[in-house]
Amino acid sequence: MVLNAALTWIQQHQTTHGEEAAAAAAAHGAEQNTGEFILHHITDQPLIHLPTVWGIDLSITKHVLMMWISAVFMILLFSTLFGKAKLVPRGLANMFEAIIVFLREDVVKPYLGHDAPRFEPYLYTVFFFVLFNNLMGLIPGGASATGDISVTAALAILTFVIGLLAGMKEHGIFGFFKGLIPPGLPVVLVPLLFIVEVMGLITKHFALAIRLFANMTAGHVVILALISLIFLFKSYLIALLPLVGAVGIGLLEVLVAMIQAYIFTMLSAVFIGAAVHQEH
Repeated sequence: MVLNAALTWIQQHQTTHGEEAAAAAAAHGAEQNTGEFILHHITDQPLIHLPTVWGIDLSITKHVLMMWISAVFMILLFSTLFGKAKLVPRGLANMFEAIIVFLREDVVKPYLGHDAPRFEPYLYTVFFFVLFNNLMGLIPGGASATGDISVTAALAILTFVIGLLAGMKEHGIFGFFKGLIPPGLPVVLVPLLFIVEVMGLITKHFALAIRLFANMTAGHVVILALISLIFLFKSYLIALLPLVGAVGIGLLEVLVAMIQAYIFTMLSAVFIGAAVHQEH
């Protein structure tokens, strides 16, 4: 009888332990599925596979497609609205004109001064390109190309190159790098400070790329994480709260998309202005 009781206890213990292990494995699998679900939606996905040339993959990805759509949309939109000169724009043209005037008066002119007309086309283009790509991620089935570090890095490098070339054109190559060093420093400190200033110049544009990438990725991760809670808990009682939260974050993402486009444009104007007007 003692032996039978011991065997019975061992079988019950093994059954309980097996159930707990199965439950833990199921929970771990659910967490992995949730992570895969989120990563699948925020990472780039190839749509058309093309060969690799010189180590560069030429495949057309989802983010590339979104950038093409945004670029074509910008060309068609502004060609239609401003293709013919009008004394008083109306409707949608009036709204976009108000945005451009705001950027010119509050962003471009304050940081670039009399050089503003030289850089206005680039700054307006980058603002609307970033804005439209930010908003593309809020469309069902769409994706934010600005949530890809390679895209934001390319935009930051473009700003860096424009500022660098404009500064060198204004002050000369030697004069530009000389302007990075404050006057009156001891000669011993000049090499050290020069290295620090050059690293700071690069770091500012690195932060410009990371800021846009991180902000656009974070919002999508939060929305997808809230939605995945529905499938994780598999309960109608839990579903309402994540849905309300996802809708709220989605509406907030519209505002974030506009703010991030403004911040990227403003910082681009600041960095270019600092390169051209080193005396300030």
